[in-house]
Amino acid sequence: MQPDSAAAKTLSALVVALETDKPFALGGLYLLNYDDFGLALELMAEWRLDRYYASKGRLLDLSAQVEEMPAAADDESKMAERSGKAA
Repeated sequence: MQPDSAAAKTLSALVVALETDKPFALGGLYLLNYDDFGLALELMAEWRLDRYYASKGRLLDLSAQVEEMPAAADDESKMAERSGKAA
């Protein structure tokens, strides 16, 4: 595939749209030959998998932060009780 071909431009626009959440005209995929269309499907599948892992990572990070919050509040309560202050 030549970098200045219509297929390369379509696939490039697809990648940009996926990464920036901008609209993409799906009709351009219809104009691709079978192999290039398969490549477009692979790009979308990989993009979806990457988004899944990114969101899973954010969820795990948020969960860890939430899990630490009660422990910190309990520690403060215990320290306040020991020093004779109410929490």
